[in-house]
Amino acid sequence: MPGFDEGGTEVHVLNLIRQMSGRGHEVTLASSGGRLEHSLPPSARILHMPADKKNPVTIIYCAVKLAVLSRKYRWDIIHAHSRVPAWISWLLSWMTGVPWVVTAHALYSLNLGITPLKHADGAICISQAVKKHLVNHLPPDTVIIPNGIIPPKLRHKDFPHDETKFLAVGRLTHLKGLDVAMRALALLKGHEWTLDVLGEGDERVNLGGLARELGIGERVRFLGDRDRPEVERYMARSSCLLFPSYSEGMGLVVLEALSVGLPVIASDLEALREFADGELVPAGNVDAWRRAIERFIVSGEACRFDAGRIVTAGEMAGRVEEYYRKKISLHRS
Repeated sequence: MPGFDEGGTEVHVLNLIRQMSGRGHEVTLASSGGRLEHSLPPSARILHMPADKKNPVTIIYCAVKLAVLSRKYRWDIIHAHSRVPAWISWLLSWMTGVPWVVTAHALYSLNLGITPLKHADGAICISQAVKKHLVNHLPPDTVIIPNGIIPPKLRHKDFPHDETKFLAVGRLTHLKGLDVAMRALALLKGHEWTLDVLGEGDERVNLGGLARELGIGERVRFLGDRDRPEVERYMARSSCLLFPSYSEGMGLVVLEALSVGLPVIASDLEALREFADGELVPAGNVDAWRRAIERFIVSGEACRFDAGRIVTAGEMAGRVEEYYRKKISLHRS
């Protein structure tokens, strides 16, 4: 992994490590570190290295360091998550002969940065949308294994919802489109509502300034990163999740919200259409977002999704484990 702070990819990997460790496998995580490490099972081994640096020197350094350690730990398979780790894994596999696979988590830019993907022994895409986008840059043995979620302990229906409390969860970057939702909400000052924002990122200061500029600073709370149990508590107690992203490989936060039973208003993205059971909201269209949010405030109507298509983390890990065994068996034969 590049790093291990809060994010959809990081939560995916955390769930996968927990499941694999629970199945009796020995798992090592190599990354630049992050706050999610405290959630790893005690049996997971942690290695810190600059796996987040887009620099040929650090990529070679990481690969060499891991190649030395591979003799000690006798790894059976290498699994890369994201692009820099894919470069490291490609080189590491060449040095050690250990097979490697990559999971494509997003609609990556189609440039030289994704060169290693085609050279992996196998690839996993988290959605049909990701596979379609990267189709000419993937190895022959590419499968789709959706993100799996941990079944929630809390349910939205078990809490009172007398006030309209919107929730946004995710990294505060331009691609997440939170500014669009805020501009839409600013057009609805005549209604009673609040917005809680969970997450950190490069746009945090700009978004705070935008809230004040729009005259909604007192209604929007930026609460920073929260651990997954606390995110679940916010989901259970909120009225509706706003997911105005411009681009997603899948949208793990949406799946988590749906599993809690929280209504969702989401952008019309190809990956989300795989779970949708009705119309979504055009990404970046402030007026369309205003209409969708106002409709929810007035009637409680949100976007419709088929929660029955969501898989659990255990189901996801079972399919990944089967894929690992296939790669290891082919390598040894």
